[in-house]
Amino acid sequence: MSLIVFDMDGTLIDTQGLISEHMSATFAGAGLSAPTAAESRRVIGLSLPIALSRLAKSDDHELVSRLVESYRNHYRASVVSDANREALFPGALQALNRLRQDPTKTLGIATGKGLAGVNRILELHGLTQYFATLQTPDHNPSKPNPGMLLTAMDETGSGTSETIMIGDTTFDLEMGRAAGVRTIGVTWGYHEPSELIPFADTMIDAYDDLDDAIQRLLE
Repeated sequence: MSLIVFDMDGTLIDTQGLISEHMSATFAGAGLSAPTAAESRRVIGLSLPIALSRLAKSDDHELVSRLVESYRNHYRASVVSDANREALFPGALQALNRLRQDPTKTLGIATGKGLAGVNRILELHGLTQYFATLQTPDHNPSKPNPGMLLTAMDETGSGTSETIMIGDTTFDLEMGRAAGVRTIGVTWGYHEPSELIPFADTMIDAYDDLDDAIQRLLE
């Protein structure tokens, strides 16, 4: 049984605009200069405290804690009104359906998003039953530490040679390399494709290319 693990933001769902707006509101509310959209884009995929610490350029635990709570409040307040802004990328649902129907494949998630947010988005898109393992910073170190993948493999009984990590950032692919698994970089996400190439076993430009890429890596 092969384990196919997906990142979420920037790989399965397009939340860049929404995250950038919440970051801006969080920093403005704290009286700090708001990060640019490009700066916010660079930290998507990290756990929230680490992402906010990087954007604030501060290791002040109290400040980062306040920013984390403020960001979460903004996010929770927008859940209903912005649900249509957490769309799946084109072809993602079809690819998940194809993989789910393959009895030799098990699906997983490894994301910087909190578990409550992951469950909400999976429910929003009718994907709750698709994934055998959900790994988040709630119980794992932040990417690129390999902890999420090691836990996912332990939960599903999969080995490194049977596991593939799919992601759009260097954080995702570095995590995959650190865990000893194969990696697929996607070009439609939040880090430039040229940044991913050194850490990717292969790259894809669309979900239509995913099945062949997985097959090549597992052969």
